[in-house]
Amino acid sequence: MTDQLSDQLGDQLSDQLSDQLGDGERQADAGSAARDDERPEPIHARFVDRVDASYPPVEEVMWPPVVIRAAEIKAQVERLASLPRPADGRRSAWIVHPLAEEPGLGLAPGIRVTLEVLLPGERTAPIRHNSSQVCFCIAGSGFAVVGGEKIAFDQYDVWHTPALTTYFHENDSSERQVRLTYSNAPLLEKIRVHFVDEHPPEEPAVRPEGSDEIDEHPVAHVFPLGERGAMLMSYERLINPEVVEQHPLHWPWREVKKELDQLSALGPSYRGRRLYLLYNPATGRTNGTSNNFFATITLRPPGIVDRPHRHASAAINYFFSGSGWSRVGGKRYEWSAGDLMLTAPGWMIHHHASNDQPVYELTIQDSPLHIAMDSLMWQEDLKRPYRLLGSQRGFATNRDSAL
Repeated sequence: MTDQLSDQLGDQLSDQLSDQLGDGERQADAGSAARDDERPEPIHARFVDRVDASYPPVEEVMWPPVVIRAAEIKAQVERLASLPRPADGRRSAWIVHPLAEEPGLGLAPGIRVTLEVLLPGERTAPIRHNSSQVCFCIAGSGFAVVGGEKIAFDQYDVWHTPALTTYFHENDSSERQVRLTYSNAPLLEKIRVHFVDEHPPEEPAVRPEGSDEIDEHPVAHVFPLGERGAMLMSYERLINPEVVEQHPLHWPWREVKKELDQLSALGPSYRGRRLYLLYNPATGRTNGTSNNFFATITLRPPGIVDRPHRHASAAINYFFSGSGWSRVGGKRYEWSAGDLMLTAPGWMIHHHASNDQPVYELTIQDSPLHIAMDSLMWQEDLKRPYRLLGSQRGFATNRDSAL
């Protein structure tokens, strides 16, 4: 998110909150001090006894895999395309797991997948929100304007829309445009902090002048407390953390495919996955496409069977070429081109295999979120212990010897 949008949003939120909640000084000035003495009806918290309590195994509370067939997606595209043009231009439908509950409907507990359609010549109204998106064009072409930057995309292109960045989409082609959009909105809705601005400025504001640096002060802003690594931080630093700007990024499929196809040179002895992460350098050590998700595009040569593994992150795959099967939690699921699948609902053992044709697939996982939370358990080899990626050493492959 750019500084100018941050300042602009801050002013807007400040005005909104002042109108809704009131500011103490402004209330006093308005002669409404009596309202400050109002007392709400008491709300009582519960105490839940956990003495000698146990926790159910994580496998018992995970959502089961689900496959959304290409025919189902096509039928929804036809339905959305047949509707009168919506006022905001967004012909969209959420793809929701049958166990999902409000608030925060998603295909996985923290991942929403939205099917979006634009007819030739149509354009959506500008919008912004504090959820971020990874966008994937599955049919047609067009362009997005994200934070004032134009991204012209074709089929199977991927791009990132940062949080609180104004954007819209347009179909300037003669064919339908169909997109899958992956968002962390369900997570924000579950904790009741999903902000959506349906009437934002279309272009970013002028970048404010000045520095983000904190002025020198006789009292240090960060300093050690004792000799074991604990530190203290000032309020001034707390409310002005280091800025890592998020920018809209674009991964054209024609360029990605050139690099991806070279991984077919890895022989059958290769112990790894033939994929590339669509990496956003602003995510740093969390290895993300956004701060919440990573997007990878995988090549599976014919007849490849992955080793079983598992991880705490949820994974959703869109297979756009070839066919194969996945074994998840001991059950086999068949899939083919155009299918969308929740392939890894958290800490469930799974692996995938291709049939007699190469497979290309887009995978979305919420691994960066887990790394930031220090919760990304990952077991690459079921014969060896799992590791906590990000705070423990990860895994190695035999790539050099497999070439």
